[in-house]
Parts: sequence; C-alpha cells; structure tokens
Amino acid sequence: MSDVRKMRVLIAKPGLDGHDRGAKFIARALRDHGFEVVYTGIRRTPEEIAAAAIQEDVAVVGLSSLSGAHLRLFPAVVEALRKADAADIRVIGGGVIPDEDIPILKDAGIKEILTPGTPVDQIIKAFEDACER
Repeated sequence: MSDVRKMRVLIAKPGLDGHDRGAKFIARALRDHGFEVVYTGIRRTPEEIAAAAIQEDVAVVGLSSLSGAHLRLFPAVVEALRKADAADIRVIGGGVIPDEDIPILKDAGIKEILTPGTPVDQIIKAFEDACER
C-alpha cells in the first residue's frame, strides 16, 4: 500500500438512512487527526460505495447505519468490494448496532464495529489500525 493511500478513508451512509450527523462527526474527527477523508453523502448503494472506494483509492471504508439495515447493507458492501477485486479495502461499521449483531457482522468481514458512546480516540485508533493492515 502506498503512503498516499495509507491514511485515506471513505465514510459512507448505505441504504435509506438519512441521518448523517454521526458520519459527519467521524469524518471531521478523522480529518482533524490527519486522515484524508472522502464523504459520499447519504443514501448510497453498496455498489456505489464500493465504486467510490476504488475510484478514490482508499484503504478503509467507514459505514454508518442508524436504520437497522446494517445486517444486510454492511455485508453487501464487503461483497461489492470483493466482486470488484478490491477485498483488500477494509470495512469498519458504526451506528446503532445491537451487541448480538456484532459477531455476525465481524463474521461477514466487517473489521470493527463502533457504537454510540465510543470515545473518539478509540474510533481514530480503529481507523489507524485498519489503515496499517
């Protein structure tokens, strides 16, 4: 992985969830910490997110979901990346995600799950770790 790509991340809102305050907060926190951040905006399909991640040459995709569709949408992004021969791009998920769904998401290829109340320094560390792999 090139040094340019190392700290480049994409933050996306898959599905019909229109609540983007948390995603924008994370994008700003990462930017303020030195990451180059691309934000896709709301209501993106998994395929649009994968295409943007490839086009922008990011190391990590951060997904945010508050709508309860995370069990379908997060794995769909991982699958879209795999189908596009970009399985090396790691995916981190966040939002209102019940504890019992976390192992299911990790089994589906989501590297880390961040829920409301996670300290910002822990979020930054999760993205740093994902970028290093």
